[in-house]
Amino acid sequence: MNIYLSAIIQIKENSIMDAIELLKKLVIETRKEKGCIQYDLFEDHRNKGVFFIHENWETSEDLHNHQVSDHMLKFRENIVSLLENPNVVYVGNKLF
Repeated sequence: MNIYLSAIIQIKENSIMDAIELLKKLVIETRKEKGCIQYDLFEDHRNKGVFFIHENWETSEDLHNHQVSDHMLKFRENIVSLLENPNVVYVGNKLF
């Protein structure tokens, strides 16, 4: 069963361009991972500095491996000082 995840990321206004560079690297590396079906980054056009990632993974093991991957750990380390608020993450299964 596929695993779906949505993450909401709120970036400080003066850090948006730096965050976009980090997010771009994250997306590029993550799309290469085993089990990654979808990994897309969006920018909220009504709320400056708000980004969201929609993910789709083949298995929970693939998602776990992503969460502990070197590029994800590096991303978390580098993004923390740019955050306006802590990330909000939702994980679920597709209903229909």
